[in-house]
Amino acid sequence: MKENLSLYHIFYIVGKTGNISLAAKELYISQPAVSRAIQKLEANLDTQLFKRSSRGVFLTADGRILFDKIKAAFELVAEGEDLIIHNSSRKIPHLRLGTSTTLCRYVLLSRLKPYISSYPQVRISISCQDTYQTLRLLEEEKIDIGLIGRPHNLHGCFFHPIMNVQDTFVATQQYLKTQKALYPGKPLSHNAVFMMLDEENISRQTINARLKEHRMEPVHILEVSTMDLLIQFAETGLGIAGVVRQFVEKELEQGTLCEVPFGLHFPERELGFVCRKKEEELPLLRYFFEHS
Repeated sequence: MKENLSLYHIFYIVGKTGNISLAAKELYISQPAVSRAIQKLEANLDTQLFKRSSRGVFLTADGRILFDKIKAAFELVAEGEDLIIHNSSRKIPHLRLGTSTTLCRYVLLSRLKPYISSYPQVRISISCQDTYQTLRLLEEEKIDIGLIGRPHNLHGCFFHPIMNVQDTFVATQQYLKTQKALYPGKPLSHNAVFMMLDEENISRQTINARLKEHRMEPVHILEVSTMDLLIQFAETGLGIAGVVRQFVEKELEQGTLCEVPFGLHFPERELGFVCRKKEEELPLLRYFFEHS
């Protein structure tokens, strides 16, 4: 195939123009050179690709099959070239943002709309992972800004808090009634299903620390990948979910979920945008710090 690439290009131009003479002019080579190239390609493929007529040349059945594939390939190449030229000419700025799926859903989306209105020319890409992975990507300069829960150590980073959140446990009233009826006088931690995010999540770590302080060790734990699933599972009555209270305010108000009265007090945590210290004044990043 490698040695046929130039032949395929000549074949494509001949098939597109339907004329040897016109193809030669477009390719800036002689008509005999075009004819020889077509003959060589036909010999390589052991088939006839064109038939001649008084009006020029037209594709055979095999020629049409090959032309359709070659046409698609060259159109993709042309599209790629156009994109590169377009991007280079406009110098489109690119903002790489990292956050968790939970914070993307409940915090970031509402802030992206006004940002895009202010910077419609910016190309935005979002990667979703936990806080520590986001910080790692920031350190490796694979993203420009992150939306995270504030960790203990932020070496080399600028952090701008935008809101405080608090963890809590929620379940349906029916689930709690069922547990009480099935296991009267028994602590919920002995028999209830506790649904929580994975151990790498800051919310889970905060909950684990508070449970440990109160010597509560749930026996049945179901780990769920996202906050949305935790809320849906809790509403379905599958168990008790450890969630961020601010993200279930609607469900608590509507009564589809209720807070579980464990007597635990979870500390407030900060959520905010983070970037490398040397880049905190960049206009594309500064917007998030000034409009949150």
